[in-house]
Amino acid sequence: MDAIIYTTNTGSTGQYAKLLAQETGLPAYSLAEAKKRVFAGAEVVYLGWIMAGSVKGCAGAAKRYQVCAVCGVGMGQTGTQTDSVRKKSEIPANIPLFTLQGNFNVKKLHGIYRFMMEIMVKTVGKGLAAKKDRTPEEDDMLDMMLHGGERVKAENLSAILDWYRAQQ
Repeated sequence: MDAIIYTTNTGSTGQYAKLLAQETGLPAYSLAEAKKRVFAGAEVVYLGWIMAGSVKGCAGAAKRYQVCAVCGVGMGQTGTQTDSVRKKSEIPANIPLFTLQGNFNVKKLHGIYRFMMEIMVKTVGKGLAAKKDRTPEEDDMLDMMLHGGERVKAENLSAILDWYRAQQ
């Protein structure tokens, strides 16, 4: 494995990339930095933020590098939604996919992403708030939508670290 490459929007994915770099000893670069510093064809772990169920930047990274594992960072709880994210992002079955819960603060979003999330928070949030038999995951999602939340935690990396160590 040569590097960790990531694309971040509000900083959660960058935080996870730096935590993963500390644990693995691999260098971490944004996708833009990596184009100058990591040779094409290098074996990488790619981290990207999830937008509308798809891992942003993943396809572009896969064209340039040998992506050995993917981490998608979104609002859902760590380890959830892997089947839908894999399908929407077109991640081959032989590449491990890990989902990580990131932070959420609509004010950190820019442009169209902020507008889209404000609408999503209003519509989905209203539906979740009205739901009588919410699951703990739905309670967490509603709390994040209404109050924002800091969910980046080193322990969320346990599955990817287990996979990485098994590769050594």
